[in-house]
Amino acid sequence: QLQFVESGGGLVQPGGSLRLSCVASDFRLASWAIGWFRQAPGKRPEGVSCISSSGVNTKYTDSVKGRFTVSRDNAKNTVYLQMSSLRPEDTAVYYCGTVQSVQDVCVMTSRRPPPGQGTQVTVSE
Repeated sequence: QLQFVESGGGLVQPGGSLRLSCVASDFRLASWAIGWFRQAPGKRPEGVSCISSSGVNTKYTDSVKGRFTVSRDNAKNTVYLQMSSLRPEDTAVYYCGTVQSVQDVCVMTSRRPPPGQGTQVTVSE
């Protein structure tokens, strides 16, 4: 099973920003489309964003469009999620993973967080 390490979460006030990182621990990310997911307490997991292996194509769930930006640096084996104008409803554990793609267009999905994986984002006064 492919392993990822997420970082960059924390406590931030509403309107603030965070940048999350997703690093592949033992394989090359460059060949894979990558998705960001989140799960808030008591809620179902949801897909937040995805990026194609080339980095050219991206997708976002409606609630984060215009506020979040996904990017990748294949040389650093890292995918990023820049989050701005954060809201309390963005509070969740965020995690990443591979997703399917068709002709370099990633497919948005949702999935449960693998045990022990993810970074906590808390948006609160």
